Parts: sequence; structure tokens; C-alpha cells
Amino acid sequence: MMLPQELIRRKRDGKALENTEIDALVHGIADGSLSDSQVGALAMAIFLNGMSTAETVALTLAMRSSGAVLDWSDLPGPVVDKHSTGGVGDKVSLILAPLLAACGLYVPMISGRGLGHTGGTLDKLESIDGYVTFPDTEHFRRIVRDVGCAIVGATADLAPADRRLYAVRDVTATVESLPLITASILSKKLAAGPRTLVMDVKTGSGAFMADPDDARALARSLVDVANGAGLPTSALITDMNQVLGCNAGNALEVAEAARFLRGDHRDPRLLEITLALGENLLVANGVADARDRLVRALENGAAAERFGAMVRASGGTDILDHTDRLPVAPVQRPVAAPRGGHVRSIDVRMLGLAVIELGGGRVRADQNVDFAVGLSSVLARGASVAAGDPLAIVHARDEATAQKAVGMVGMAFTLKEGLLPPAPVILETVTAS
Repeated sequence: MMLPQELIRRKRDGKALENTEIDALVHGIADGSLSDSQVGALAMAIFLNGMSTAETVALTLAMRSSGAVLDWSDLPGPVVDKHSTGGVGDKVSLILAPLLAACGLYVPMISGRGLGHTGGTLDKLESIDGYVTFPDTEHFRRIVRDVGCAIVGATADLAPADRRLYAVRDVTATVESLPLITASILSKKLAAGPRTLVMDVKTGSGAFMADPDDARALARSLVDVANGAGLPTSALITDMNQVLGCNAGNALEVAEAARFLRGDHRDPRLLEITLALGENLLVANGVADARDRLVRALENGAAAERFGAMVRASGGTDILDHTDRLPVAPVQRPVAAPRGGHVRSIDVRMLGLAVIELGGGRVRADQNVDFAVGLSSVLARGASVAAGDPLAIVHARDEATAQKAVGMVGMAFTLKEGLLPPAPVILETVTAS
């Protein structure tokens, strides 16, 4: 018999745990036989002493196997997925999933809600009237099979050990642990059943991993552990020192994604990240003309068609050609530039916090969000402005919150004379070592 307290003691003392020992601990987390105090002590021991790659692989696999694991072997094409560590205005999933489906891949994407200063894909989709983000498993499978992609939330039977462990980490100051972050992300991805994965690890003022070295360490951990668990994975480290695209806020981001798919306007940075992530997955599955195929699927409307089909199959109203059906905030106020110049830098985290202040995000997981509010027409680094030009437009529920957000957005922008050289959006690629 492996007593939990003895295993916790070993990790507390800096010793490595065997796979069978990790399996036993995860089983106890999932079935409740480990108390919250024991789970917290284990999390703190891992936080302080870390885990080897082999231990983290074992932890990831055990958490994956603590619940249901989806099987897509009946599908006639490659099954792939993408995960982002989150950023302000990050609407890539809304575009990439149908784009990949239009190129012959299958994308069963399980996403989350926003928490902190970055938005969540589920919140964006729930701004579409009728869209069901938690379908039953059979409905989820049918959408993937018929459309090629579906974006849904994780049900309670996927990686339940992670759900409990994360709840304990959240109240014991052990969230910022590299092996625990890695296992949390990958256990859910592995449970979703893809055969290839690409990670978008963001860094900069609008990212959770603001420091590039921290982002690089996370990317390396994710790639090594995923590949060690049998899931071919690579990662892009991407810039989050400006909003990705032009809009931040749930319905506003959906509207921008629809315009992108229709070809009305495609922000260059958003296009580059989307194509790079898509190319990575296509090449990994043997497609030689990957980028050309992605561009064709955008230009000929095939990706837009898949997006519309996914929304309809998920119960949502057609917004692809009717973005006016999305929620609209009653108050819209421009944020005037105090002087002329060029946008030298942007505190993107401040912009994300402004969206939360408007009601478009949450600071607790149980909070509701206002889908209509947010920021549109947000300027990028290097943009030229005259005094009084709008830096962004605030969309608010009332005048009081609008004015507060206007002040926050104004403080986020630094204006100076002189042109800036363009900053790359893709900073580094991390592959299996």
C-alpha cells in the first residue's frame, strides 16, 4: 500500500516519484480519497521542488486517464488541435478551426472561458444567439464528423483530476508551477483525442507569460511533455505587445473573425499567426503545399462556409453575413489621442483590464460577462495619429463605465515622434528535442 503522506513526503524532500506512485496520487485526487489538505500539500511540494520531464509526462497521462478519452479513429482524415495560452483580442481559434476543416483536417477543439485579463473562446461563441457550447458527446462527434470542426467546452468527465487539482492550486498559491501548468493544459488536450497539436505560447504585456524566458520555458515544457506522452507537438512563441487584430471583447471579436473569413478585412498579424499555426499542422500531416492551400481556403470562401456550418450545427444563428445580429453595446465612445505622434508602446494588459471593467471579462470563474462590451478599432504599435484621433473605441453598457474605460485605454498608449520598425509577430518555433 502506498500511503499518500509518504509519497507527499518524498516529493517534499526533492525525490522523484515513480509512475505507479503518480498514478496512485492522481487516482486519489479524482476519487476523493486524498483530502484537500493532502492535494494542497502535494501541489506545494511540486511547486517548490519541481518535476522531471518523465514525472510530468506520467502526471499528464494519469490526469488524462482519470476520465473519458475521446476516440476519433472512425474519421477519414487527420485529427488535430491547437491551444493558445491566451492574449487580448486572440480570436485565432474562431478562424483557424474552420480553415483547417476546409483543408481536410478534423478539429475537435475543446476551449475554455476567459479569466483574468484575457478573453476565452467559449465566451466569444456564447455571444452568438443559440450557440450551444456544451453539447452532449454524440452531438459533438456529429458536428466534427459532418462539418470538420467543432469548438466546445470541456465536460465534467474529461480529466476530472485536473479540475480538482486546479481548484486546490487556485487557493494555495501554487498555480505558477511549470509542471502543473503543463500537465493541466495537456491532460485535457490528450483527453480530447487529437493526433497532432500545435501550441501558441504568447509573451509580452498582454500575455500571462509576459517575460520571454518564461514563455520559452513553458513552450519547451509543453513540447517535451506532449511528445513524451505520444502526441506530436510543436509550439510557436508569439508577440502579445499589442492587441491581436483590431477588437477586444466577445461579440466584437466574433464580428472581426466573420469579417476576416469573408475577406472584408484581415489584420496582417492575425493573418500571419493563423497561417503559421495552420501550416504547422498541415505539414505535420504530410501536406506539401500547406500555406497555399490555407490561402486558397480563405480566398475561395471555403473556410467561411465551414464557420457558418459549425455555428448552425451548434444551434447558433447565422452571423457570418449578419454580424448585426450580434449584441451591440448602447454607448460607444472614442478614446482621443492627447497629441500627435506614433504609437510607441501599448500596455495590453491594461486594455484587457479595461474590457473587464466594462463587464466583458471576469475576475471570478462564476461571474457572468456582458457579450456586447469591449474595444474596437484599437491602434497597433507604430500607427501614426494626430491630436484628437481615436486610439480605440470603447463599447459600454452605460456612460459611467465608458468614461472609466476611456481613461484606462488612454493610459495604456505611449505616443512619441518617430517611426518604429515593424515587430515580428512570431518570435520563435519550439520543436521536439
